[in-house]
Amino acid sequence: MNKPERRIRIHGHRGARAIYPENTLPAFEYAIGCGADVLELDLAVTADNVLVVSHDPAMNPAFCQGPADSPRVIRAMTLAELREWDCGARANPAFPRQQAVPGTRVPTFAEVLALAPRGSFEFNVETKIFAARPQLTPSPEEFARLVYEAVAPLGLQHRLILQSFDFRTLEAMRRIDASIRLSALFDAGSTSLVELSLATGARIISPHFSLAKRSLVEQAHAAGLEVVPWTANTPEQWRTLIDAGVDGIITDDPAALIAYLNAEPD
Repeated sequence: MNKPERRIRIHGHRGARAIYPENTLPAFEYAIGCGADVLELDLAVTADNVLVVSHDPAMNPAFCQGPADSPRVIRAMTLAELREWDCGARANPAFPRQQAVPGTRVPTFAEVLALAPRGSFEFNVETKIFAARPQLTPSPEEFARLVYEAVAPLGLQHRLILQSFDFRTLEAMRRIDASIRLSALFDAGSTSLVELSLATGARIISPHFSLAKRSLVEQAHAAGLEVVPWTANTPEQWRTLIDAGVDGIITDDPAALIAYLNAEPD
C-alpha cells in the first residue's frame, strides 16, 4: 500500500542553508530538486529600487566578499555595485555541511521567480523592513508594491506568501490584493499571537519553533489559521512540531526533513 501524500509542507529556509550559501540560486535549485514545497526567502531593495534576495540589510563579511571601498548597506548600493560582492566564496561556519560556491552573487527576486516553471512549489517571501531604521528600505507601501509588481505579470500571485515581523507590509499588500496569502512572523511569545495575526489579515501564523505548542496550534486552527513555525533543523524539533499538529515547517535542511517524514511508519 502506498504511503499517503505528505501533509506537512516543507519550506526550504533561505533555500537550503544547511547545504548551500543562503538565499542563493544554488540553494533554491537544491531545495527544488529535493522536493521542497515552498522556497522561503528574504527581500531587500537596492538604491535603484531592485528587489534582491538577502536576509541582512547589509552585506555580511562572514560569508560575502566585496571590494574594500564598497558600501555594505544594500539600500546604499545599486544593483551593479551589489553584483561586485561574492556571497558563495566562503561557507558559513555555522553550517559545517554547507558547500562554498565561489562566484555566487546576490540574486534578484526576478531571478528566483524565473525558477517557477521548474515545479509547483510556492514562494514564502519575507520583507526585511525595520520601523526604527526607515533608511534601510522603501516605505511599506512601496515595498509591497514592488513585490506585487514582480509577481503579478508572471501570474504567480497564487504561489506567493508574504511574511514579515513588521506587519506594515502585510497590511499594505492586503490593500493591493486581498487574495495574497499573508504570514505573521513572531519571535516572542504572547497570549494574543492569533489575535495579532488576524488583525493583519494574515491566514498563517509563523512563530519560532519553540513557541509552536499544541495549545497554540489548536487555537490557531480554531480561528482558521495555518501554523508554520521557523526554523527547525533537528529530528527532535521536527517530532515535537509534528506532534503539535503544525501545517508546515521552515527548515535549513529540507532534504533531511523530507527523508524524516518519508521514513515515518504508515
